[in-house]
Amino acid sequence: MWVTKMPRKSKSKSKSKKKKMSDDKKTLTDWISGKWIENIRKIRPPKKAKKLKLPENVHVVQELSAQELHKKIHELTRKLTKDILTKGEVNFEIPTRSAGNVIYDEVNDLLLLGNKTFTRSLLSLRSARESAMTMRVLELIHYLIEENIHATKREVYYNDPALFKEQSNSDSIIEDIAALMATPRDSLHVVAAAKGAVIGRLKFKEGGDEIDCTKQGTGGKSITPFIDTITDIESDAEFILIVEKDAAFLRLAEDRFYNKYPSIIVTGKGQPDIATRMFVKKLQRELRLPVLGFVDSDPYGMKILLVYSIGSKRLSYETMFLATPDIKWLGVLPSDLDKYNIPKSARLKMTPADIKTGKLLLKEPFIARRKKWARELSLMVQTKTKAEIQALASHGFRFLTQEYLPQKLETADWI
Repeated sequence: MWVTKMPRKSKSKSKSKKKKMSDDKKTLTDWISGKWIENIRKIRPPKKAKKLKLPENVHVVQELSAQELHKKIHELTRKLTKDILTKGEVNFEIPTRSAGNVIYDEVNDLLLLGNKTFTRSLLSLRSARESAMTMRVLELIHYLIEENIHATKREVYYNDPALFKEQSNSDSIIEDIAALMATPRDSLHVVAAAKGAVIGRLKFKEGGDEIDCTKQGTGGKSITPFIDTITDIESDAEFILIVEKDAAFLRLAEDRFYNKYPSIIVTGKGQPDIATRMFVKKLQRELRLPVLGFVDSDPYGMKILLVYSIGSKRLSYETMFLATPDIKWLGVLPSDLDKYNIPKSARLKMTPADIKTGKLLLKEPFIARRKKWARELSLMVQTKTKAEIQALASHGFRFLTQEYLPQKLETADWI
């Protein structure tokens, strides 16, 4: 067994030990050479995560057990029943999830939901249908909790398509209820289909089954939407590498990059889903490893990295459970295009929409505080040039794994 056993959430104390790798009987230290290992360890997060102090004007969300949520649903139901009997009305006070109620917490570098709410009334013609859908979804969630099972958002929709009309309606209600219950959506036992994948020096149990991420071929292990079933995480990796594109992930997997540079490689295959973000968060929290981001050199690549790092405005009520702080931008940096002599023919001209997105990002406070990010983004907008990760292949198929990433790691060329 090659892994280092990491601390677990148990009463017994666990000690970290380096174990020999079974494939070629080499220890981890046999692989480590050069300055890159020193560079990586300098940015390793502290062993114990600091407790965040949130602003007073935010909507506080916490994980709830099935029993706690079950009790909370019953309390809400009793209140609604009492309101019908005494006031003749049924009102839901739901946190507003619009962009106008999203707060950027500069101290913790997170996008959080504010404390503004709106009233949804069953007796109002304007919101009667939304109230009926809210009550129906609450009923379905209550059933899932009592049966101790999970359901996908698609399954929730098909439980009453005549009422919901479109899945987007039931999806929105599910998010409203998560905000109303002040808990992340996975506590509701409702999940979305996941599309992310992981490969590298990582082992864990998933629903009791042992998973070895070094033995997942070149496609990697699909990330389960049931993140709460992942336990007993073990790894001897030095860092976590988030990769935007599946194509780059496959190249890293086929070349076994994670063996020469002990790492865990994760891809969300574009814009990451909730499960992938929760998975990265869980790995970083339990293993205390630095996280590096590898995305396209365009405004959308930067936005993807920010979603991982500070959260998204749409799901700001879940940021505390999704965001992985202090992710380093490894590449592809706009300045890398000249530094690594990427041919002009492999670069792309930014569209007016790209330029507009880049300029809007430059006005955001979370970009302003990342001065090096802002300089790179400004360079991109000024040159009106972008590039995909695959542009590196203009120097050869293995330039990514044999030249570009090794040099970036060796010189600590991240921001």
